[in-house]
Amino acid sequence: MHTTPAGYRALVRRLVSRTPVTDVHTHLFDPALGPLLLWGIDELLTYHYLAAELFRARPDLGYADVRAMPKTALADLVWKELFRLRSPVSEACRGVTTVLSALGLDPDEKDLSRYRAFFSRLNARDYVDRVFDLAGVRRAYMTNDPLDPQEAPAWERGFRRDPRFPGVLRLDSAIMNWPAGVRALRGKGYRVERALSRGTLSEIRRYFNEWCDRLDARYMAVSLPPDFRYPDPDSSLTRLIQGAALPVALERGIPAAMMIGVRKLANPEMGLAGDSVGRAPIETVEALARDFGGIKFLVTMLSRENAHELCVAARKFKNIVVFGCWWFLNNPSLIREITAMRLELLGLTFVPQHSDARVLDQLIYKWAHSRAILADVLASKYGDLAAAGRRVTGPEIKRDLEILLGGGLIEGWRNSPGGPVHSGTE
Repeated sequence: MHTTPAGYRALVRRLVSRTPVTDVHTHLFDPALGPLLLWGIDELLTYHYLAAELFRARPDLGYADVRAMPKTALADLVWKELFRLRSPVSEACRGVTTVLSALGLDPDEKDLSRYRAFFSRLNARDYVDRVFDLAGVRRAYMTNDPLDPQEAPAWERGFRRDPRFPGVLRLDSAIMNWPAGVRALRGKGYRVERALSRGTLSEIRRYFNEWCDRLDARYMAVSLPPDFRYPDPDSSLTRLIQGAALPVALERGIPAAMMIGVRKLANPEMGLAGDSVGRAPIETVEALARDFGGIKFLVTMLSRENAHELCVAARKFKNIVVFGCWWFLNNPSLIREITAMRLELLGLTFVPQHSDARVLDQLIYKWAHSRAILADVLASKYGDLAAAGRRVTGPEIKRDLEILLGGGLIEGWRNSPGGPVHSGTE
């Protein structure tokens, strides 16, 4: 029995490091999809988090000039500016350092030649095995867009699936900025019109259903701006979610994931690095949870203020499952604060983290860093329990970690028709 704070910390850290993780949201791909799965030093260094930092370090650089650079040249420049001429103290830079060290490479090389030589000897399938082992990840949910001209042909041809990469149907390209998706959907054989008639909504539901079947989609997901509102009869986006996406989620018994708060292309010259953050009305999440009580909503929000409001909303609606510290919240100081808050408000009924990885190697650092924080926060809470007279055993901690990290809060759900799931007040 570990009763001292130091004893709890050591035990929890050891158990957290050994608990396999189900990563519930990534932008990674089954290795059978070939070049869509990004990995290696050049992909790590040209990731848009680091591109944004490069402009901070070198404001003299032109956005268009950087976008036009070959990937290897850009990686060389990032390495020079952010790792050699400055200490790599940001979370994104520290992450690259963590990856290199975990792979047995010296993270203090003067140039990238040795790293490139190392990665040139690897193949994607074997490297997936190695990364999953180093990261302690057993499954990584993909983000799949059937309207992406690079991705769709592989699904249409078919391929042997790697069961470690469950499919997720991403809705953005079909329903955001309607009617931009009309041409793409028509190209796939769906009879849709600009006007959101019953027939068009029916065809969009057919698209969702057919691609959920093809992907074996475990849930559907959409990234939403902070000004998204529900109810809003004048918004095509709201009507598409209400009239197409949510009925399919309910019918199929799969969750609907909402990532709320991204302001796309606040600086369009920066491309992916140019998105920003905004605070969203928590009333929208509560109204959806109330009106679609039979659907599990997986929700993460980008604003720090929304992180607290979302916890309160999840206390009121059992069909809201909070997941991860997304994007601009994925920094150690904020992860620590948010994880402690969630434990205090929600107990073990949330998913503490997801990697959001776009580059395979990022699984290594994102989970190493997140595990360390989760272990410290949990150890503190177990210590508080011990001080109150309730000691927690090793088997109990293992059970708790499987609840938090094992994916059961997503995979163990089956939607069922129903009305409001909570009424009244606490």
